[in-house]
Amino acid sequence: MMSFQHIVFFAFSAILVFAATMVVTIRNPVKAALYLVLSFFTAAALWILLQAEFLAIILVLVYVGAVMVLFLFVVMMLDVNLARLREGFGEYLAIGLLVAVLLLLEMILILSSGDFGTAHMTAPAALAADESNTRALGILLYTDYLYTFEIAGLVLLVAIVAAIALAMRKRKDTKFQDPSKQVRVNRDDRVRIVKMKSGK
Repeated sequence: MMSFQHIVFFAFSAILVFAATMVVTIRNPVKAALYLVLSFFTAAALWILLQAEFLAIILVLVYVGAVMVLFLFVVMMLDVNLARLREGFGEYLAIGLLVAVLLLLEMILILSSGDFGTAHMTAPAALAADESNTRALGILLYTDYLYTFEIAGLVLLVAIVAAIALAMRKRKDTKFQDPSKQVRVNRDDRVRIVKMKSGK
């Protein structure tokens, strides 16, 4: 008989799979972002079940509270042409289905190997009351995985610079001011005094 923890795990896992599927398949980008928020919340709940409270809180605060809110603002402020986004969908449908089938076969082969059963992955042991999950994660991150952490930060920095370089394009219809031309302007070029004669 399954315990209450197993029931909660399977319930959150089903919600996570459903939300992730809706993110990929739904056409409206705003609804896709909202389903992504739901998937983040359910993933955080699964991490809490694994006694990784710090990672769950960081996932909710950083991704749901900051990144996804910013993403929603950008999606809603931009005039997204949904008809244009759907153009060329049929051209890549065969390749997409082939990749999906290959990924499904890989998952079936991995999960049917018997290495992911309850005998190999037991429930985590209960932590002591004075033991800090955040401290253990920090010690592990900055000792054993220090170089990996720094390389990941460097990759993210390169990605930010590349995104700025791709987004900052000069557009012909962009209006901007040249301060040097404004300083050198003459009064006669900008102001014209017209004397009006009365009709009397």
